[in-house]
Amino acid sequence: MTRTSVGRFVSAEARAKFLEAYDRAMELWPGPRRELDVETSYGTVHVHHYGPPTGEPVVLLHGHAGHASNWYPQIAALGEHHPVYAIDTLDDPGRSVQRVVAAGSAENAGWLDEVFAGLGLERIHLVGVSYGGWLALNQAVHAPGRLASIAPLDPGGIEKVPARFYAHMVGGLLGMLAPRPLRPALGRLLANPALGSPPEMIAPLMLGMRTYRPNARPAAPPFTDEELGSVRLPVLVLLGARSALLRPRQALARVTALIPGVRAEIVRRAGHGLNLERPDVVNDRLLGFVASCRQDARS
Repeated sequence: MTRTSVGRFVSAEARAKFLEAYDRAMELWPGPRRELDVETSYGTVHVHHYGPPTGEPVVLLHGHAGHASNWYPQIAALGEHHPVYAIDTLDDPGRSVQRVVAAGSAENAGWLDEVFAGLGLERIHLVGVSYGGWLALNQAVHAPGRLASIAPLDPGGIEKVPARFYAHMVGGLLGMLAPRPLRPALGRLLANPALGSPPEMIAPLMLGMRTYRPNARPAAPPFTDEELGSVRLPVLVLLGARSALLRPRQALARVTALIPGVRAEIVRRAGHGLNLERPDVVNDRLLGFVASCRQDARS
């Protein structure tokens, strides 16, 4: 769910090297963008903003060990008509600086709500992938007041994390050792889009894995039936047909049975990182979902 101690780099030099690579990765985003820091009870949270200054905001939460550049295929599409905010998760390597452990579900909802308040955001469309999807669901359960909708993408918290997910992560790391021309094909074979991603995006990921401690977090616990049934917001769940985290058909059945009015879909030819593998589909579904939420709010 969250790391059990405050995350930090092994040295000031390691952090500086990571941030140099991080800044290069953020050049994958279109411009212009703003960078903001929000003080919370748990630390300083770094946020990137793109798009118009007004409108219903879309807030993006990356996955475990990721960072804001991971959303580069979504930014231009989502930011055409919406202010887009991408948050560096507090306990992952990035420009956020954690000072207090967010020990449980309520605390994780707490620091995120403080970020929303600090940015002055209301009627938020909260999108998260993997661990970010768990955070989005968790927010809808524990602190939904500022939310207009959530869109978890292949999220944690639907099922117990299987052993194959850890094997998938190890396979991805080993795949990084393959010659670069072979990595895209290997990524398609393993349903691991990181292997075919721009090297600028991969560099901070690899540096974070080597120099950020602790670099693992306990598996996100599955939400109970009662917790999922308590969500009263519009919800869009997208699942990768080749997900290493979830059994997509079982996950689809569970969220459909428990979350009132949920829209859920299995995305073909996609694995766990579906926003990178099928950005066209993900962008289309997110924009249609947000537009329908606004229509429903007006009617």
